[in-house]
Amino acid sequence: MTLGTAVIVGVGPGIGLAIAHTFAHAGHPVAMLARDAVKLRAYAAELASTGQEVRGYAADAGDPDDLRGAIHRAITELGAPDLLVYNAGVRREDSPLGGDDQDWADVTAVNVLGARVAADAVLPELRGGRGSLLFTGGGYALSPSKEHASLSVGKAALRAYVHVLHDQLAGTGVHATTVTITRDIGGGEARFDPAVLAQAYLDLHQQPAGAWQPELMRY
Repeated sequence: MTLGTAVIVGVGPGIGLAIAHTFAHAGHPVAMLARDAVKLRAYAAELASTGQEVRGYAADAGDPDDLRGAIHRAITELGAPDLLVYNAGVRREDSPLGGDDQDWADVTAVNVLGARVAADAVLPELRGGRGSLLFTGGGYALSPSKEHASLSVGKAALRAYVHVLHDQLAGTGVHATTVTITRDIGGGEARFDPAVLAQAYLDLHQQPAGAWQPELMRY
């Protein structure tokens, strides 16, 4: 059976690339979206051995028009999607007070708004009106850090967004789930290895509808 495209927003050398590997090896064409076109070309070449069509699309997840345009190009070229993985995020040290207003706006655009834009772009294109919208969350959504204020706020907002999206989509054949990862990815623990975490995204996509939940916690 031919599988639909996996649209992955936020592909870098860690979990994003591992997710691309996992879905390509499972038989999905893969659209990889990130800012760096040079790195995307290298990732696509690396994944050529899977036998699936894998393409990179340079896009700024914090720019709604740019992100929508890249997603629509990917779907036009690779075919209707089965799923979205939104893995984009900005991690930096900052404080809940002070700082630059525009910096906070730019970070929030990636950490929160981009997720909504991507879901809004992919949802009506899902093959047969069914599929998965998966989002990478983080432990700061549960235990915020004053040293990573904008990321804490962003992950908490993303978690809330996915929960209400999950409720909104109940009974439609589409499920939305956030993967809340509470430890450093690739920090030495096997369960937080990028390849292990990437398999969890594939498992979520392949779940029967009766098992769908708004959140998968990885402690």
